[in-house]
Amino acid sequence: MPEPIDAVVVETLPQLTPVPRTAKRHRLSIALTVLLDAAFILVGFALAYWMRYWLRWPPPFETIVREVAAENLVSIEAFTPYAIGLLLLLLALYAMKGLYRLPRSASILDYAGIILSSTTTGIAVLIVVVFLHKPSEFYSRLIFAFAWGAIVLLLTIWRTVVIWVLRLRWAQGIGRERVLVVGGKGLGRSVMEGIVAHPFLGYYLVGYLEDNETPVAESMPSKHFRHLGPVRELEQILARDPIEQVFLALPFWEQHRLPELVGACRAAGVEFRVAPDLYHLSFDRVQVDQLSGIPLIGLKTVSLKGGNLLLKRLLDLLLIAISLPISLLIAGIIAIAIRLDSPGPVIFRQTRIGRHGKTFTAYKFRTMVADAETRKAELVNTAADGRLFKIRDDPRTTRVGRMLRRTSLDELPQLWNVAMGEMSLVGPRPQVPDEVSRYDHWHYRRLEVTPGLTGLWQVLGRSDTSFDEMVRLDIYYAENWSLDMDVRILIQTIPAVLSGRGAY
Repeated sequence: MPEPIDAVVVETLPQLTPVPRTAKRHRLSIALTVLLDAAFILVGFALAYWMRYWLRWPPPFETIVREVAAENLVSIEAFTPYAIGLLLLLLALYAMKGLYRLPRSASILDYAGIILSSTTTGIAVLIVVVFLHKPSEFYSRLIFAFAWGAIVLLLTIWRTVVIWVLRLRWAQGIGRERVLVVGGKGLGRSVMEGIVAHPFLGYYLVGYLEDNETPVAESMPSKHFRHLGPVRELEQILARDPIEQVFLALPFWEQHRLPELVGACRAAGVEFRVAPDLYHLSFDRVQVDQLSGIPLIGLKTVSLKGGNLLLKRLLDLLLIAISLPISLLIAGIIAIAIRLDSPGPVIFRQTRIGRHGKTFTAYKFRTMVADAETRKAELVNTAADGRLFKIRDDPRTTRVGRMLRRTSLDELPQLWNVAMGEMSLVGPRPQVPDEVSRYDHWHYRRLEVTPGLTGLWQVLGRSDTSFDEMVRLDIYYAENWSLDMDVRILIQTIPAVLSGRGAY
């Protein structure tokens, strides 16, 4: 008996891939964000009208009102079409500039930058449209300035509150996405370290898959990582456990397994991310071109050269000159405290490696006992990574030294190194020759730029960041430098220092 036509048709239909659960939530989150943005834009415009026509602020407006006919007072209904037009224009500008595509790690400055530039453009377009469309009517120009300020302020404030609440919940372990990492060494280990070191990103590491019979985690100093089995069991684990996202971090010689693993994720309706194994080649920032649809990946060059170097140098000297009086006052107080706390010199001098491998003498306030360097050999084995000698609760640290390290005030004398051109305010931290001698080949790229007092490493993690992550951040900074980036890093350094996160 022939099969029913319906059954044959069903069998020949392609299997539809279910939409990942996290993707559904992400789309819903974006939709709610857009609706809230729209509401705040309209509220901002209404506030601007209220300030200008009801509060009649600033005071000279009352004089203007007496000089014009009463009918020239524009009602809010007359502004309604423009408010709706501004609403649609701003939402389009926000979307085009990537406001709704920013990653979890984006700071409020990232959001505020897009909001500020897009709103400025939208208000400028609205002003042109209004005065071209209604040239004979009396429109207050200040209402558009008020609308610009109110919209920027409202959108920035509500995003600040949301980001703060979400990251506070994630840091407390509430509402995190359950993440599985495929790959347990090299790149996979770096991904897992990044997840554990940054709980505010909202990821909970369930464990990892690795084909080694002996779990890699047993040989690691950290016990955060849980070996769940070989890579081939991905499909069974996704069916058994409530995994919300998979990070595929296989070494380059196992990249041929990606289609199979991606298919397992899609079949289970689980969102996935692929971490390309390029970091051994220092491809932390790559330039992608296309040739007939084929991606061609090339290494970006360092952007800190030529005129950019001169601009950066001018910024350093200007900020040092502005801060000099207060810096000298604080330095004097610290010097007295060090003298009273422990015997030894106030200033500690140490040879560091600068740009292009040149050595220089770096100056810091002494935070340790006088014979700290001779006792260092006893503690080298306790450091997590010999290329980055940092120890929690270092027994050599003095009482004043602990406070100085926590606030990074011990590095205040390095302003002299900045003034002399050996360092910059922002850049990779300079390391001692012994640490540099342990570099892998790709690590040397961080020496192509002038070292700095602060940088992406200090802002994002300080001493809690692994050495390889620190180098990748330094290379990203060197390849993507801009004056705006330096200013943002300097601003973000303030809360990082005040919180003392990762400082020891």
